[in-house]
Amino acid sequence: MPSTFHSIETAKRSLFTQTAALNTTGHNIANANTEGYTRQTVKMKASIPMEAYGINRSNVPGQLGTGVEFDAIERIREKFLDSQYRGENTELGSWTIRSNTLDKLQQIMNEPSDTGIRKVLDNFYKSWSDLSKDPESVTARTIVKENALALTDAMNHMSKQLNNLSADLTSNVEAKSSELQSYVNSIADLNQSITKIEGLGDNANDLRDQRDLIVDKISKIVNVTVTDTDQGYNVNMGGQALVTGFEPTTGINGAFLQAAFASNDLQGGEVHGMIFSRDRFVADYTAQMDNLANTLATGNITVTLPKGSVLPEGTVLNGVTYTGTSRTLQSDLTVTVKGLNGLHQLGYTQEDKDANGNMVAGKPFFVTSNNGGTITAGNITLNTAIVDNPNAIAASLRITGTAPTEELVKGNNTLASLMSNLKLSNFTSVSTGNTATIDSFFSSMVGQLGIEAQEATRQTQNSTALVSQVETMRQSVSGVSLDEEMSNMIKFQHAYSAAARFMTTFDQLLDKLINSTGVVGR
Repeated sequence: MPSTFHSIETAKRSLFTQTAALNTTGHNIANANTEGYTRQTVKMKASIPMEAYGINRSNVPGQLGTGVEFDAIERIREKFLDSQYRGENTELGSWTIRSNTLDKLQQIMNEPSDTGIRKVLDNFYKSWSDLSKDPESVTARTIVKENALALTDAMNHMSKQLNNLSADLTSNVEAKSSELQSYVNSIADLNQSITKIEGLGDNANDLRDQRDLIVDKISKIVNVTVTDTDQGYNVNMGGQALVTGFEPTTGINGAFLQAAFASNDLQGGEVHGMIFSRDRFVADYTAQMDNLANTLATGNITVTLPKGSVLPEGTVLNGVTYTGTSRTLQSDLTVTVKGLNGLHQLGYTQEDKDANGNMVAGKPFFVTSNNGGTITAGNITLNTAIVDNPNAIAASLRITGTAPTEELVKGNNTLASLMSNLKLSNFTSVSTGNTATIDSFFSSMVGQLGIEAQEATRQTQNSTALVSQVETMRQSVSGVSLDEEMSNMIKFQHAYSAAARFMTTFDQLLDKLINSTGVVGR
């Protein structure tokens, strides 16, 4: 038999449950624009009926219901979509950094333009052509010197920019490692808090949202996999644990991430993009620029010296030492020399004779700024003897007489002409052994950069679209719809009002039963 006050209890349960539903709806509405928030719902169920199956069961037919109750407030979230999102977000992080780095490299190369290396090279060759028209002109020699300085300055500046970009990427890896360490610590703390709260039987929905949001942010930095355990999330980067229950990995720094990259544990994310861009893109173009500078200065080139040319005393070409009367070529001679430096040393300057009465031969045109070692884009510079005295530029291959009465053939432009023709001459690369013009080497580098930048842009756009698609799917499941919440609010409000009306009605029945029964005839 039901209690006299059974329906009062039924109405009370309904009021409490609809109140919880309304409060949860209000919480959803309040967080409609909160990053990482997952909509929540009250899990309602019919409460245990009055007459359960048993030996003392009443003979009254049917089971009398006792109303409604809720056993949990749950998040509406799909783990599969979370996993998809984090995987695509990792790819997006890596490709975004690569694309940005290649864009910066394109700005450093600055091609095609009227101010890039190609234009400076053209001006340099043109100045030699102008000198060949008036080899005794101090003005023309000064222009050659200034254009050579402009070329070395451009290479030095480009090398410095490349080094700065590499250093920036390294410092960004350190900054991201600090950010990652902070996130890892936060997840370990949240694991502990969530475990404590849920050990009491409640769902720590908002704390779980915070934890999932942090994992989403980590997935942009490095690749992660997540395992949900009794002690919370275990977060791994490849085979490297970042969080194990309540214990975060400590000592996350640039060296830690560099080691993870080397071991292939770090396979995606912004940090992967930074290290890959630094060690692959920036290092490659730095090496190519160094090779370009060294090849221009010392790479093998084949030239033909015209008949009548007089080589400096002691010159060695094709294994033959030229001295005395043999210095004068009796026929055209095709030789291989060590780049622009080697060719310049075959000619004569307009400086005073040396101590033996010989005309002064050309010096190495390009040298290193640190006075030694291999020529690179970072250290290539014009020989200080030429900087101090443009007459030290060799333009002639002709002299008359013998020492100590040697005299320069005035107006001879043989070497200056050969220098100006180097624009179309093939150089043998110092580092690769490939043969091409200097312009072709540089054009190949610019073309490679353009293709890599185009591919990175395409991959970034694809990754952005995939992340957006998965996020849209996540929001369709977990996001707050204000229209839906308003509809629910009206539904729960009406249910609450109906339950209150039911309680009022039954209160009136009880009033009649208690206060009016048994008073007839009084």
